[in-house]
Amino acid sequence: MSKKVATITFNPAYDLVGLTGDIKTGEVNRIQTAGLYPAGKGINVGKILRALDIDVTVGGFLGKDNQTSFQKVFTELGITNRFQVVEGRTRINVKLTEQNGLVTDFNFSGFSVSKEEWQHFAETSLKWLSDFNMVCVSGSLPAGVEMDDFINWMQRLREICLCVVFDSSREALAAGLKARPWMVKPNRQELEIWAGRPLPTQKDIITAAHELRAAGISHVVVSLGEEGAILVNSAGAWLAKPPHCEIVSTVGAGDAMVGGLIYGLMMGQPIEHTLRLATAISAMTVSQSDVGNINRQELAQLMAKVELTSLKKPSIQKPIAKNNKKDIA
Repeated sequence: MSKKVATITFNPAYDLVGLTGDIKTGEVNRIQTAGLYPAGKGINVGKILRALDIDVTVGGFLGKDNQTSFQKVFTELGITNRFQVVEGRTRINVKLTEQNGLVTDFNFSGFSVSKEEWQHFAETSLKWLSDFNMVCVSGSLPAGVEMDDFINWMQRLREICLCVVFDSSREALAAGLKARPWMVKPNRQELEIWAGRPLPTQKDIITAAHELRAAGISHVVVSLGEEGAILVNSAGAWLAKPPHCEIVSTVGAGDAMVGGLIYGLMMGQPIEHTLRLATAISAMTVSQSDVGNINRQELAQLMAKVELTSLKKPSIQKPIAKNNKKDIA
């Protein structure tokens, strides 16, 4: 397999990350600025892979009016840029982390994609994406993109690329699943919405994951916040629990896990090693304000602290606690 990956981010954003005490609605809140970063789920995945020395190409849409910082980051990191520039501004997402680790998101609107702009992207992207053995499609869809058009593009992408990794939510998640991507990473709430029922135990989650697999999806990774993540594929099911980390921001932690999973699978690592690696990268990310800073020595130490459990045994009835914090994995 070629050691290069393409990531697609249809609706990127500038992430304005801040730290605060308890948020008081209706009052003035003083925020410590942690940073303003060109981001988006697929871009975050790309940052992780570049830090692991993988050749990365990024694509999707960028707003013409404020694209400069994105272009600068791509150049600095050595990421190949295939983004299509459209009229308007890329959105800003405000991410506030309180002292208890709770993250509140304020996701603003951005550019709108016209029918013509979408058609141009669909045709040109499928040409250059045919050169990649693995493509990651992440995040939400911008205004103007019709769901049927997105489904059609995903299905055509699946025909030219065997390994499509998909990470989205809400309507875009349901639509993208119809193309039977190779790997998906919903959180538990998203999996519950897809399954149409609560999934309170590990066994319930694994059962729903196998239902996705029966639909043609090879790898299903369900992120469970502080409880870690469950990976289900043809070889079995595993639960990976991250070590305790001081939380600066959970922004991009799930994307970091996706990057780690892609890296491990591309390098032909055993699935247990891959899940341990991805969980450690995700844990490392929550202690930082930005995504993509990987210290190899620290990563090895975190990997050794990841608790990995095979869930083949019948002791998987244990309920999984729900919490209000964002997914770490």
